[in-house]
Amino acid sequence: MPKRHKRRKKKNFEGMTKNILEVLRKSRNEALNYKQISAKLGLDDPSSRNQIIKTLKNLQGKETIQEIERGKYILTPSKNYHTGVMDLTSRGQGYVIVEGMEDDIFIKSKHVNKALQGDVVEVYVFNRKRSGKLEGEVTKILQRKRKEFVGTITVSDRFAFVECTGYNMYTDIFIPKSQINKAQNGDKVLVKMEGWEENSDSPVGSIIKVLGKPGEHNTEIHAILAQYGLPYEFPPEVEAYANELDTSIQPDEIKKRRDMRDVLTFTIDPKDAKDFDDALSFQTLENGNYEIGIHIADVSHYLQPGTVLDDEAYERATSVYLVDRVVPMLPEILSNGACSLRPNEEKYTFSAVFEMNAKGEVLDKWFGRTVTYSDARFAYEEAQYLIENSTSVTIPKDISLTGKPYDVAKPVAEATLELDRLAKILRKKRMHAGAISFDKVEVKFKLDDHNEPEGVYFKESKDANKLIEEFMLLANRSVAEFIGKQSPTKTYVYRVHDEPDDEKIAALENIIRRFGYKMDTRDRKTTAQSMNKLLKDVHGKKEQNMIDTLAIRSMSKAVYTTNNIGHYGLAFDYYTHFTSPIRRYPDVMVHRLLQYYLDGGKTTKQEEYEDKCQHSSEMEQLASSAERDSIKYMQVKYMQDHQEEEFLGVISGVTEWGIYVEIIANKCEGMVRLGDLKDDHYTFDKEEFAVVGDRTKNKYTLGDEVYVKVKNADLVKKHLDFTMLGHRE
Repeated sequence: MPKRHKRRKKKNFEGMTKNILEVLRKSRNEALNYKQISAKLGLDDPSSRNQIIKTLKNLQGKETIQEIERGKYILTPSKNYHTGVMDLTSRGQGYVIVEGMEDDIFIKSKHVNKALQGDVVEVYVFNRKRSGKLEGEVTKILQRKRKEFVGTITVSDRFAFVECTGYNMYTDIFIPKSQINKAQNGDKVLVKMEGWEENSDSPVGSIIKVLGKPGEHNTEIHAILAQYGLPYEFPPEVEAYANELDTSIQPDEIKKRRDMRDVLTFTIDPKDAKDFDDALSFQTLENGNYEIGIHIADVSHYLQPGTVLDDEAYERATSVYLVDRVVPMLPEILSNGACSLRPNEEKYTFSAVFEMNAKGEVLDKWFGRTVTYSDARFAYEEAQYLIENSTSVTIPKDISLTGKPYDVAKPVAEATLELDRLAKILRKKRMHAGAISFDKVEVKFKLDDHNEPEGVYFKESKDANKLIEEFMLLANRSVAEFIGKQSPTKTYVYRVHDEPDDEKIAALENIIRRFGYKMDTRDRKTTAQSMNKLLKDVHGKKEQNMIDTLAIRSMSKAVYTTNNIGHYGLAFDYYTHFTSPIRRYPDVMVHRLLQYYLDGGKTTKQEEYEDKCQHSSEMEQLASSAERDSIKYMQVKYMQDHQEEEFLGVISGVTEWGIYVEIIANKCEGMVRLGDLKDDHYTFDKEEFAVVGDRTKNKYTLGDEVYVKVKNADLVKKHLDFTMLGHRE
């Protein structure tokens, strides 16, 4: 009887080509041999290895792969590979945005391959479009956007994990028990991602800092700062260095400067301001013209390059203004002390001094280091009262000038009235040249001693604010022109603002048309003029805040750069930031470069300053995001105590998942989820900016006035849910 042989199971090699190419894609910078590929595929039997060798030879023959060393292969360089930035959704899928490509590349969640929001990645684009989208796969993470995250920790017996919100994270972070840093279950923490093993679903991390319990005020404020990588305290060595500085006014230093201590000088600032980085001086010259000085704290005198103090200021790049506190760029001894132009104190300053006639024309200008003495401090409210109530130079004696006697108050008040008149001339010229007047209402909170919001009020820019603004703009523009027009060209730090994107302007026009407004966008000047008319026309209307916000979003973002393209919004060919070095590092750079060129220095390295400009712009954006988050947090906190009240609001946004409503009385914005509209099933109409009831045909449209009530106020997520009560009759 013949011996029966056990039939060998035939190996299934379908998909071998695809699997090998996937391995080589993920190891693009590393040549692999058949043994290494076998190991990565988990195939170590002789039959599988032979099939891998045959497939490699076949792919080499088709020139899909290249043999760069004996027996070692890489993928043939392909135009299908691109570098871009990952933009994730909370569902774990997303798009890679590649500069220069018309379409973003859609990435399914299974092809994200451990990329996170904002990462710079290498992406492979498939040779076809699926569902009408350009689709691809992340093959390599080139640069992580961040490695530190804020989240809530859950601690078990053997390990812990952190769930991070606000980053579109599709995974939590695994924390070994040895790395929890005394965090307790439910704490809000700052976690650092230490690594991510190839076969692991979650990255491994360690707890850097315990922020506190979610919902507590300091915890949430510190979490906002930590989320954007912003510090809330100075390192001890920086504080120590600052405290050892000699901040006294020395005779030897005065001799190096223009002495302007005898010229009438004063500050105009918010009544609760703690640092005063700019002052105005005013005197009438013998020829009848005015000499007006814009005096700025000489921060660069104390902030010397190469010191720990300067390094820290550069890293911060800006002060951060949250609802309940300021996180300063400089330690308090400088920001509120030596560099603050406080009344009745001599200070080192950097000045722009102008000779102007009564028509507001600049006849002469001078820039340089000075020493000044502030005679008085004016609050914006006092200056505004004076401007609104004085029709002559007879100054009412109830103008307090923060406690100054009448004999000091009178010349300061007279100077203020004349400066206001000149400022209005300067502003009119600027508007005529095509400047855009963004006077958006700012939301402010009245806080009690425990930082609880007692009320909401709105801050508007009035004549006193605009007085200061115009003379600061004059100084900034003039300093930029002084350097920018020199030949040969010199490296300098500019504040630039590009023209608006045509698509964004078209989208704005489409929305405002619903409210009966229109724009003329034929050219730069008509666009600016009609934008100003729009902003003026909506002033005081229910839709003002929404249209103001949309108008600002239609504009390009202003940035710092050495490549001057002018400032579209201000209608200036040259512009820089010279006037706030206490709170902005670019102003410090501007002061240093200006003095260097005044001393006869040749141009500096553009690449070095361009890198610093880019860093400053990025930090400014982070600070701005933190400031917005802190306002949103305080709005939610305020609304927690008003959950039983009905509010009138304006529909500020309509999406396929909900209706956004902004309350008119306090500018707090929340969302009515479509699923919570119980009277009908509503469908989103993109063209109409509306949701429409399928049965009732009831419609909620952008700009409608509606009544809402707070359903849920989530402090941790900084989110308000509203219940819709219906249209205003």
